[in-house]
Amino acid sequence: MGQKQQASADPCPKTKKKRRVVFSAIDTGVAAKDCIKIYLVCTKEEVGSTDCLCIDPVDLNNFFEDEEGKIYGYQGLEITVWFSIVSFQAYADIVFESTSDGGKGVTDLKSALQNIFAETLVDNKDEFLQTFSKDVNFIGSLVADGEVLYPKDSSNGQFFISNFHLQAANSDLEVFRLAMDNMAGRNLYSRLVPLALLLIDGSSPIDVSDPRWELYVLIQKNNGQMGQTHPTLLGFAALYRFYHYPDSSRLRLSQILILPPYQRKGFGFFLLEVLNNVAISENVYDFTIEEPLSQLLQMRTCIDVRRLRGFGPIQEAVESAVSQFKLGKLSKKVSFPPLLPPTAAIVDVRKSLKITKEQFLHCWEILVFLGLEPDKHMEDFILAVSSRMRDELLGESSDAEGKQVIDVPTDYDQEMSFVMFRSTSNATSIEADEYRANQEEQLKKLVDDRVKEIKLIAQKVSAV
Repeated sequence: MGQKQQASADPCPKTKKKRRVVFSAIDTGVAAKDCIKIYLVCTKEEVGSTDCLCIDPVDLNNFFEDEEGKIYGYQGLEITVWFSIVSFQAYADIVFESTSDGGKGVTDLKSALQNIFAETLVDNKDEFLQTFSKDVNFIGSLVADGEVLYPKDSSNGQFFISNFHLQAANSDLEVFRLAMDNMAGRNLYSRLVPLALLLIDGSSPIDVSDPRWELYVLIQKNNGQMGQTHPTLLGFAALYRFYHYPDSSRLRLSQILILPPYQRKGFGFFLLEVLNNVAISENVYDFTIEEPLSQLLQMRTCIDVRRLRGFGPIQEAVESAVSQFKLGKLSKKVSFPPLLPPTAAIVDVRKSLKITKEQFLHCWEILVFLGLEPDKHMEDFILAVSSRMRDELLGESSDAEGKQVIDVPTDYDQEMSFVMFRSTSNATSIEADEYRANQEEQLKKLVDDRVKEIKLIAQKVSAV
């Protein structure tokens, strides 16, 4: 009977190989602003060239679903978007080395880009290139259905355009109004939405189904071949018309944009002045701007100060305020009244120029400053500004003494989330002194900033 053969001992046993575990790198993503470039082009020859204007969006990351606005799953990703300012359509050229799911999936780029460009995004490059010839008169065909606001017969004395910063003001400019109950207005705004989202901070699309929205477009006529004229869109504004009891309306500017190639040439001033004239000629209750950014607020104030300087009914009030500074050293107790215009002046300005009380008061100190000699009256003027801001921000010192306001978190109403109480005599004098010192320091900074703003705007107005 045969026996089971036993394995012979191996004098040199082989060492078992250990398996190596390789961990793939975690995909940290790439910020949209770091891999997307957007170019504005006006000819098909510019498509593919980096010599044309590259715009700087206010916040690209906001359009991506990730909390940090990042794109995941791509290596070597580069997205170049060409946006035509002829047809107002876009084409995206997407290039990447490879894709892989590094733990957070692979971002759907087409869907993300459509969040920005919506129906303006063209899938095919050849189709996009054809729009430069096919839609060469896109703007002209739409504004033909609009109402001409400028140039306009100014014989009634109500429609006025100044030369303020307007190297742009010439016979080639036109302003049209398109109502949102008109298909032309809706079609045009749908093409302008991407620019509003990209270039206007905090912007969101208006509701084109609401007929109270109005679109104002600034165009420049250009002479084309064979005597044809194809207008160029320089900028636009979206305004909302509110009802004001009993038989009037209020105009509010929600969006205004001059396209990047035409900025810093006076077109923004020009369009704002046209809008001011619309408010006056149509006798609306007032004309306001929704949450203006500092640059727009400064532009508006420059225009309003110049309008107010030529407005007769308030000249006497300004001269009266200026005269109080010229009398000599002002007492701290009487420094505030010179910087408050008479109530009648506030009413006249609102009725005639459609400038709100808040905006008029913002301009008033600048009007007074323009009538002073800074070398002689600057100290008193700063004292008056400080006194006015102290009363507005801190209130009467006697009333504020011993009172404190404490924020209280609540999910009910953020504007009501506070309590006020009168502090007891247990508060130490050291704590009170520190609190007052902190208030004074903050007030001084606010006054310094306000005086700088007044000087800047006064300088711009005087330079005209």
